Amino acid sequence: MATAFAPTKLTATVPLHGSQENRLLLPIRLAPLSSSSFLGSTRSLTVNSPRRLNHSNATRRSPVVAVQEVVKEKQSTNNSLLITKEEGLELYEDMILGRSFEDMCAQMYYRGKMFGFVHLYNGQEAVSTGFIKLLTKSDSVVSTYRDHVHALSKGVSARAVMSELFGKVTGCCRGQGGSMHMFSKEHNMLGGFAFIGEGIPVATGAAFSSKYRREVLKQDCEDVTVAFFGDGTCNNGQFYECLNMAALYKLPIIFVVENNLWAIGMSHLRATSDPEIWKKGPAFGMPGVHVDGMDVLKVREVAKEAVTRARRGEGPTLVECETYRFRGHSLADPDELRDAAEKAKYAARDPIVALKKYLIENKLAKEAELKSIEKKIDELVEEAVEFADASPQPGRSQLLENVFADPKGFGIGPDGRYRCEDPKFTEGTAQV
Repeated sequence: MATAFAPTKLTATVPLHGSQENRLLLPIRLAPLSSSSFLGSTRSLTVNSPRRLNHSNATRRSPVVAVQEVVKEKQSTNNSLLITKEEGLELYEDMILGRSFEDMCAQMYYRGKMFGFVHLYNGQEAVSTGFIKLLTKSDSVVSTYRDHVHALSKGVSARAVMSELFGKVTGCCRGQGGSMHMFSKEHNMLGGFAFIGEGIPVATGAAFSSKYRREVLKQDCEDVTVAFFGDGTCNNGQFYECLNMAALYKLPIIFVVENNLWAIGMSHLRATSDPEIWKKGPAFGMPGVHVDGMDVLKVREVAKEAVTRARRGEGPTLVECETYRFRGHSLADPDELRDAAEKAKYAARDPIVALKKYLIENKLAKEAELKSIEKKIDELVEEAVEFADASPQPGRSQLLENVFADPKGFGIGPDGRYRCEDPKFTEGTAQV
């Protein structure tokens, strides 16, 4: 069965530091230009039949994989469906939850219930669902400022996420994180990060921790980490440093690029010398994969392979999911820079509509079942809003919590009371 990382798709790693050991290498060649509208498939890599190459001919070769058609190939060799009914309904419910939740966020933001910047995930649900629903509770996820749906997919309750957006004490960060900083220790959701790229080192550290526990402490640990980030991050230094470290130590991490083609108002094509981000993986000795990020089933097939090889100790994978956001960069963005025809083209490829069509056409679900899920989620989101609205604001005593490593050195006085509660705490600041 052809898979994203099958030998017919992937070259072996090259010998390093002059090593003379024999490795199986697969020669690669560029396929002709394609008429496909997807950036990563304007040129695709095909692999010739495997043969042995001597070291002199094999220097500086990298493992390369291109899997735009992975699902099509799998279907051609296996008549069975890609998912079961139970899996299909789980995927559909998770994607509907993400979409409905974000639509409600827009309403609440414009009603003045949320403050600051709020970045919505509409249109990109196939990426979050395709990866995270394959993970275990002990696996880790690191996100960006567009993090609400990642948290929901990882199991953080709609109540906790909505309350955090409302700045309430019942939020997953007790109201101190807000839209861009969703965190849950219980679910190993290691945070959204407001600055692009800053979550990648955290994710790399989490993956290092898994490897250390397994190989040094001899613990039973097969945990993997998934790091989500956007195309705008891929020209930042942390990205390259962490790709290098992850490949060097063979860390159990999957780097997932949510390439929605725009970094705020900057087109990806104008900002990057080579827009095919997946190629950066082979440069560091790891598989690089491009996949249609508007198709949850394709994303899921690639995710399965990447997660499995990470659990086996085979190291990291870079996956570029080409997707599209249906709203502006944030709710403060009037979204006037993107071409209307481009937006319409991707809106016609809505990942939720595509999954619904697949489920019905393959008799995995009936329209009534899917309507029932939609109704259930609508009620869940409505209840989350009511809960968040009724929840209390954080107390003033929370102001300095989780700020200093040693709160007794500043946040708490000798009497055990918070210094910020002392009227004299801010005395003199006006003159300063």
